[in-house]
Amino acid sequence: MADTILIVDDEQHIIDLAAMYLTQDGFRVTSATDGHTALEKILRDQPALVVLDLMLPGIDGWEICRRVRTQSDVPIIMLTARSDDIDKIVGLELGADDYLTKPFNPRELVARVKAILRRTERNVTETNGDLTFGNLIISPDRRLVTVDGKPIDLRMKEFDLLLALAEHPGIVFSREKLLNIVWGYDFAGETRTVDVHVAHLRHKLRGMGPSIETVWGVGYKFEP
Repeated sequence: MADTILIVDDEQHIIDLAAMYLTQDGFRVTSATDGHTALEKILRDQPALVVLDLMLPGIDGWEICRRVRTQSDVPIIMLTARSDDIDKIVGLELGADDYLTKPFNPRELVARVKAILRRTERNVTETNGDLTFGNLIISPDRRLVTVDGKPIDLRMKEFDLLLALAEHPGIVFSREKLLNIVWGYDFAGETRTVDVHVAHLRHKLRGMGPSIETVWGVGYKFEP
């Protein structure tokens, strides 16, 4: 069965354009033009991925993202009409996986959808055995991190980033390399995405032993 992509935008021509290209690549497409309908469809229909405009009537995209992340790890690609970094950073901090600035190339949208879904599928199917660092245990097969037996609440990309680093303790990864490993494609230079997710991980793992260290001018490494 084809993966279902939910497109949320209050401009019908954008929905129609994105739907045409996604359908040509074999996806099933549904849509919503306001925030309330979008939130209902995301939680009820559980699409494989959501393309989410930020400026919506009813409930805006930021609030939708925040509410969805309390219940679901469904991948979200934000659409923003502005190129301001703050829009992108806030969206990523709320749990979005990627963003595109309007106007966007529909072929690029399809490519990013495919890349995110490939990465998500690998995360579900791969099992590598538990990684243990003192009282911190990372279980790839269960996508679970525990400290002293208590689970740590990590979002999908936070877990993926921690696992990528922890599988190679002491090895320094550039931001570009982490983008390729965790997001599955080049973010066209938007390495700030990595910094945002590292900051979240550091906050959640603070005082728990292992840490993510900055190697200035290079990137990050995991220190057990």
